[in-house]
Amino acid sequence: MAAYLEHMAFKVNDLDWCVRFFQEVFDMPIRLSLGQAPHRKIWLHAGIQLNEDLEYKNEEGRCDHFALMVSNYDEVLKKCLEYGCKALPTGENWLQMPNGMIIELKRGDQKALDTIISQKPWVD
Repeated sequence: MAAYLEHMAFKVNDLDWCVRFFQEVFDMPIRLSLGQAPHRKIWLHAGIQLNEDLEYKNEEGRCDHFALMVSNYDEVLKKCLEYGCKALPTGENWLQMPNGMIIELKRGDQKALDTIISQKPWVD
C-alpha cells in the first residue's frame, strides 16, 4: 500500500500575497484555480490549496504546520526571511509566515524531487 498527502487546504484572507509567496519562494505554479473573488480557491503544485476567506481572522483552526522539502534549502530560507517569515524557537527550519501559517523546511535531493514532481499523479 502506498499513500501520500494529496493536498492540504488553508483558509487565507490574503490570497494574492500567498500565491505570490509560494510561486516566488518555492517555484510552485498554479495547478487549478476556481471561483471568483472573494471566494477563490487555488491549488498549487505540491499539494497546497488556498481558499480565500476575507472574514478569516488568522485564528486557531487553520492547521498546525506543513512541511515542504526543497533542494535549495539555503536559498529558500533566505527568501522566506525576506518575505517576513520568522524563525521559530523549534529551529531555523521552522518558519512562521506573516499571516501565521507555519512551514517546516526539509532538505531534499534535487533528482528525487524532480522525479516526484514530474509524476503528476492526479487525473484532470
